[in-house]
Amino acid sequence: MGGILILVLVVLVLLAKSIYVLREYERGVVFRLGRLAGVRGPGFILIVPFIDRLVRVSLRIVAMDVPPQDVITKDNVSVKVNAVVYFRVFEPDKAIIEVQDYNYATSQLSQTTLRSVIGGAELDELLAAREKINRELQTILDKQTDSWGIKVSAVEVKHVDLPETMQRAIARQAEAERERRAKIIHAEGELQASEKLSGAARVLAAEPTSIQLRFLQTLSEIAVEKNSTIVFPVPIDIIEHFLGPKKKGGE
Repeated sequence: MGGILILVLVVLVLLAKSIYVLREYERGVVFRLGRLAGVRGPGFILIVPFIDRLVRVSLRIVAMDVPPQDVITKDNVSVKVNAVVYFRVFEPDKAIIEVQDYNYATSQLSQTTLRSVIGGAELDELLAAREKINRELQTILDKQTDSWGIKVSAVEVKHVDLPETMQRAIARQAEAERERRAKIIHAEGELQASEKLSGAARVLAAEPTSIQLRFLQTLSEIAVEKNSTIVFPVPIDIIEHFLGPKKKGGE
């Protein structure tokens, strides 16, 4: 009985070492006596115990946080920038063979690339052209990790931490810019109003009767307010219009 129990125990150990069940998003890189024997999965996998070794690799997208990096921009402004990198393994055999730890290697490469790209950009570009910086980071990382069997799908700069003195300077600049725009809009309004008034004056000068009609319209608008007394100046031109043309020679 003791021998049978030992035999059963050995069989169970061999089965435990030889049977794997991989999920849909997993692949198994199999090494046979140290040499690559292929990529298996998903589903039920059977290997030779003590001869084959299986390494699980996930194919899901990984969101890796890049720690804040102290960087000096091209225009000599000290900033602290962090980002997030989205990548996935598309060739499990390369991800295991070509690099010791692809997660750690991608993280280190992301930090150095972030420092390099931000250091070559000016502060205004970093704040206003965020999409361009993201695309440049993604292109560089994807090109360098392609040989590892890794696809970098996106890189997003999350936060840019500016010194307090620079924040005050940017606030003053933004305030000055808003004041400049307000003055320009006000000047454009004055110009348009003067053009309209000039046109109206030409029309009224061409038709003297229209001036009288305009005065009557003004009186009508004042009367709506239910005022008991209306003081209204009457120009000499309107009186002359009612008196008729002047006689020649004092007649």
